[in-house]
Amino acid sequence: MAMKNGYYYGTEVDEKWWKRYKKASYFMRGNGEYWLDEKGIYFRRFMTQEPLMIPFSKIRDIKSGWFHTGKVGIGKTATKIVWENNGLLLSSGFNFETRLEIDRFIGNIKNNINKKGRNG
Repeated sequence: MAMKNGYYYGTEVDEKWWKRYKKASYFMRGNGEYWLDEKGIYFRRFMTQEPLMIPFSKIRDIKSGWFHTGKVGIGKTATKIVWENNGLLLSSGFNFETRLEIDRFIGNIKNNINKKGRNG
């Protein structure tokens, strides 16, 4: 998948907006670019070198809502990737320009999760 622009809200612990995950730069919000490959979702904030990565194998659910990590997406829906890491239930929030882009992002994730399930 080609890189596209988006916004990263941050990552919550146990889907509690006041409980932010602070490991490995998952705490910092910001604009950046995202892409998917066969392993997972990547998001690199502008002005940083290393992308955040969420493996498809750890994703448990995909949700949406009007806010994430205490930040309201004025007129835009936050796409929330619920995943597990080191015994923690995490929810990482993203925002994209259009509804079509959101639908494609979610569809690509679901397709990759289904492939992993069929292929072991």
